[in-house]
Amino acid sequence: MNSMKFRRTALAVAAATLLPFSLAACSDSGSKTEAAPSAAAGDEATTPASSPSEAPMTDDQPFGPACAGVPKEGAGSFDGMAKDPVATAASNNPALSTLVTAVKQAGLVDTLNNAENITVFAPTNDAFAKIPKADLDKVLADKATLTKILTYHVVGQKLTPQQLENGSFETLQKGMITTKGSGEDYTVNDTSKVVCGNVKTANAHVYIVDTVLMPK
Repeated sequence: MNSMKFRRTALAVAAATLLPFSLAACSDSGSKTEAAPSAAAGDEATTPASSPSEAPMTDDQPFGPACAGVPKEGAGSFDGMAKDPVATAASNNPALSTLVTAVKQAGLVDTLNNAENITVFAPTNDAFAKIPKADLDKVLADKATLTKILTYHVVGQKLTPQQLENGSFETLQKGMITTKGSGEDYTVNDTSKVVCGNVKTANAHVYIVDTVLMPK
């Protein structure tokens, strides 16, 4: 009888001892099972932040309404122009054919292509068309006058749009031009509007303008 009581007591003690460990094991197992989805959810939440789908936008791009007319590919595109020196790059842009003719007539192709770190305010064909044909023909036939006008469109440093906000710059012709504006709206000498700005070539920044600049 005493032996049976002793055995029951021993079993009860053993059961009481093992029960907390069993419960703890069940509890740990449950915690691990529930923790896994939570971690996965956390990973899902952080994935978009660490792997953005789009690269940051840059503001160092050509701007202006006339930029839409620049070829999308080839030598006359923005990428193509960036590979060539400025006179060569301009020759591949259909909107600048009159300017290119004038540059060739003045013998300035090599001068512009070999210059380093310049800015060119490049009049469009429409800008030259504002000049009466007789006057334009007369200028094109006068190399000295033509050279004076064309070099007035060139500044001996690369100008950023920010520098044009309220600027005054000496040209290769030794005259001064003034610029003002902000954002994507700039004028030169209060008369000529930038219609496609911040165009890069291998040796220059180009601002295409809608009016020919005349030295004072």
